Amino acid sequence: MKIRGANHSSKVDGFSLRDGRTIAVTGKGGAGKTMLVALMIKILSESGNSKILAVDADSATSLPYTLGMKVGKTVSEIRQEIIEYPEVKRRLTDEHIRTVMANILEHGKGFDLLVMGRPEAPGCFCTVNDLLRYGIDTLSQDYDTTIIDGEAGPEQINRRVLKSIDTLLVVSDTSSRSFQTANTIMKVAQSYGDMKVGRTGLILNRFRGKKSQPKEITRQMGLEILGYIPEDENINHYDAIGRPLLKLPADSPGLMAVRQILRKII
Repeated sequence: MKIRGANHSSKVDGFSLRDGRTIAVTGKGGAGKTMLVALMIKILSESGNSKILAVDADSATSLPYTLGMKVGKTVSEIRQEIIEYPEVKRRLTDEHIRTVMANILEHGKGFDLLVMGRPEAPGCFCTVNDLLRYGIDTLSQDYDTTIIDGEAGPEQINRRVLKSIDTLLVVSDTSSRSFQTANTIMKVAQSYGDMKVGRTGLILNRFRGKKSQPKEITRQMGLEILGYIPEDENINHYDAIGRPLLKLPADSPGLMAVRQILRKII
């Protein structure tokens, strides 16, 4: 098993990969965060010689469909079983929760997928939540890179997935309202509970126009732009017909832009 923090790294296809790197993607609904996650998975999994874990932490569970994968059991289903049946909790504790998480992984070509499922039901189940998060955290140590498709706020990632994130990417368009939302998300990320967040930055999706315009606005807000993804007819067409984004051609403008973003953050 790989240990988080071990001094190990490798360089694959221009990307410097190291053990335990975590990238989380968030943003308001419809901003394009699931698209970004899917394209990062495609690029890194095709690079070879690295282990990629994808976590769908959005209750909309759109990532599996974007990747063209079917979902078996989710983490939320395990959680419900633990709450309803005490004997299940005893069995899972004895089996080690990390193994339980590994058993519900969906396996793609060059990556594994863990689906969180629907959010928690009303009530306080802190012990159960901590148990599940511990299982995910220990599982992620077996991978070079963990990529999380999160909900609109980083507190969801903290409560449901991991305690620390190396890079938080907030996907936005170029409207003033979206910039304000992104700014709020980043401020929450930097001050929320015990969650440790490293680098944070904006990804501007469906970008058109001159880069100098959003740069001035975001500079005033103190936001860093880490990349621009242009309008891509291939992505629009694949979404319209339900074709997995993993099949995008290599020369698609959006895919090429995401490759540049990865080179910047990895």
